[in-house]
Amino acid sequence: MNILEQIILFKRKEVEKRKAERPVHLLETSSFFNRETLSLRQSILDPQKTGIIAEFKRRSPSKGVINDEADVTEVTSKYTAGGASGLSVLTDSEFFGGSEADLQQARLNSIPILRKDFIIDEYQVVEARAMGADVILLIAACLSPSEVLNLASFAHNLQLEVLLELHEENEIEHMNEYTTLVGINNRSLKTFSVDMEKSISMAEKIGKAAVRVAESGISQPEDIIRFRKYGFDGFLVGERFMREKDPGLAFIEFVNRLKSLA
Repeated sequence: MNILEQIILFKRKEVEKRKAERPVHLLETSSFFNRETLSLRQSILDPQKTGIIAEFKRRSPSKGVINDEADVTEVTSKYTAGGASGLSVLTDSEFFGGSEADLQQARLNSIPILRKDFIIDEYQVVEARAMGADVILLIAACLSPSEVLNLASFAHNLQLEVLLELHEENEIEHMNEYTTLVGINNRSLKTFSVDMEKSISMAEKIGKAAVRVAESGISQPEDIIRFRKYGFDGFLVGERFMREKDPGLAFIEFVNRLKSLA
């Protein structure tokens, strides 16, 4: 059993437990549930911003602890002030050290927030709305095309956008009218190895209907410049900043360098 299969097995059990502890009708009483959501798609395409979705992540199965001392409020505030188009906040606790509280604390920022988790059930979509998220992540490797359609449609009805994450060309069939943001992850979820050419080779095949987002392995501003040449407008970057003592400052320095190259 690879790490992705382990995560999904655990996630199914976790979701059932959470349903019992906090039913949907209680989620719907959250102060965030009826807030007006923000569009990540529009924010990425805003020429005044960087296109970067800056991530807050404490650890990962492949890297272990990345940064367990960073303050989510401080980091995400600096990301926002530095021109991030959106925030990505890990809410998986078991494998990534994240939490619902992290996303809620990041919500003080008035930019779109992606709930980064392994979403396999409509309940988690309602959770995302109740947490204050604007966007959910759907990972094609975890879901069938019909499951993606059902979850994406459900999210759309809750005024949430969807970032569909692809890893292989045969997953392009998971795209649908509700997956208006499509990320190509350069990191294999099965081996966690990184291939920076993956995004480029798949870019043209996903068409222009969805905003293209390059994910994982981006370490230098030059990487973003290169991806832009292949039609990418969004760039999900986390570890590059989070492994620094001051992730927010690292982001600002990265953006200043990016602007000097543009």
